[in-house]
Amino acid sequence: MSHPRAAHYQAVIDGYQAVRRLPTLVAAVSESGEVTWAGCAGAAVDLDTQFRIGSITKTMTAVLVMQCRDEGLLDLDDAVGRWLPESAHRDVTVRALLSHTAGLSSEPAGEWWERTPGVDAARMLADNVTTVADPREFFHYSNLGFGLLGEVVARIRGTAWAKVLQSRLLEPLGLTRTTYLPQAPAASGWSVHPLTGVLSAEPATDTVALAPAGQMWSTVADLARYVEFLRSGHPDVLAVSTLREMATPDTVARDMGLGLRLWGEGEGQMVGHLGSMPGFQATAFVEPHSGLGVVALTNGTTGFAGFELTDRLLGPTTPGPVEPWVPTVEVPDWARELVGHWHWGNSAYEVRWHNELLEFHDVARMGLAEQFVLRDGAIVGVNGYHKAEQLHVVRDEDGRINHLNCATFIYTREPYDPRAPIPGGVPA
Repeated sequence: MSHPRAAHYQAVIDGYQAVRRLPTLVAAVSESGEVTWAGCAGAAVDLDTQFRIGSITKTMTAVLVMQCRDEGLLDLDDAVGRWLPESAHRDVTVRALLSHTAGLSSEPAGEWWERTPGVDAARMLADNVTTVADPREFFHYSNLGFGLLGEVVARIRGTAWAKVLQSRLLEPLGLTRTTYLPQAPAASGWSVHPLTGVLSAEPATDTVALAPAGQMWSTVADLARYVEFLRSGHPDVLAVSTLREMATPDTVARDMGLGLRLWGEGEGQMVGHLGSMPGFQATAFVEPHSGLGVVALTNGTTGFAGFELTDRLLGPTTPGPVEPWVPTVEVPDWARELVGHWHWGNSAYEVRWHNELLEFHDVARMGLAEQFVLRDGAIVGVNGYHKAEQLHVVRDEDGRINHLNCATFIYTREPYDPRAPIPGGVPA
């Protein structure tokens, strides 16, 4: 689709995918809910492909709660014990849960809920999770809190949270590609090894009672339509006046409203949410003043920052061409034992295998410093200060690596005193 900034948008996601090593990155820019540009970087996928949207789900749960409020079925200052008398946290209010100021622990008790089969509501409510603060003392993000809110909605409506979501939000808004479980085509979630770039499959669990905190799957087109709803409302879902109330900064959690994240200032302030689940990250925001929306989805566990990417997409700076990052199938033997952390004196380097190159990244300066390849049996620099120099692997008598030597630059696994004697060993 044609857009005057299409080349800029594509260059931004191309660069972001390459530097952050994301298997696939899809993004869309919308105006009043209509997608005016969409693109993909990394492994190509259909733009109708679903990704898990993580905590963007929380905004949907918040909409269901506010529907109940607008119908007179609850008050925001009600304690959840009105519907959840068996909960260990029955005294916290609906408002405090929506704004993450209830003082609850960030996660439920038990195993890592995002990576293990979910528990039912009875189990969630029975867990006496430690609180970290008094109610309304300060902002503390809580996934557990939205599990509780989802159960409040279910008990008020007399049916499961997922069914309420389907009938009272997804269907009226026409979000046909937003679903509880993935429906083909759907991306697989991956974890990228920080040093080798090898992919590991991440679980895609049904989180059951914690589903209201991060379960849903969606597409860039559906989310563009959804964030426009967050701006302009819908007569069968929620009035715009209620959405504006949800987007009003909380007096304690200042970049948080009632279930909505706030980013920026003045007329440029955006509302929406970030999302993260194993193997997936997401961002979906809209600028209420102009109707400009930004959505981005990726299938990597790390390397993505939604606010940062949104800022780059909307910003004036267009990055130059960059080679896409390609996941590693296998690290060659000569490089496998060299990846990790090395030190030149007290200067730390993270050594990675990246797109068939051995790369030294300066930890303090947060940037690429050197690149090496294997050429005719020798490890030779191809970029950086060590270009054309040979990197020697120096070993102890038992064959273990003692240090690396490149044109008298000595690299050791632990920081060393540059004034001390040069480490021993025999060049390989």
